[in-house]
Amino acid sequence: MKKIEAIVKPFKLDEVKEALQEVGLQGITVTEAKGFGRQKGHTELYRGAEYVVDFLPKVKVEVVCSDELADKAVEAIRTAAQTGRIGDGKIFVYSIEQAIRIRTGEFGDDAL
Repeated sequence: MKKIEAIVKPFKLDEVKEALQEVGLQGITVTEAKGFGRQKGHTELYRGAEYVVDFLPKVKVEVVCSDELADKAVEAIRTAAQTGRIGDGKIFVYSIEQAIRIRTGEFGDDAL
């Protein structure tokens, strides 16, 4: 099993969700986040004063899937989230040792 964690621009969330559903993934977890990468934020002008916005709004999407679906899910996220501009985000893939569904006690891929 793999856990795929993607940090994407908030306005791309619906496209990412739809792309994952098309691949066959049913459940995702979404968390609002703030952060910055190489772009280091940007400067804004507010009431005549300049200030630096270090942390930009992002969305963290988390999915756990079987090893067979992982590559398709990563490509779906990458394609859906890409704008071609700086700050599009990152995708991280982790190995998951075990998954357990609390309600039924199912283990492994059955728990997904």
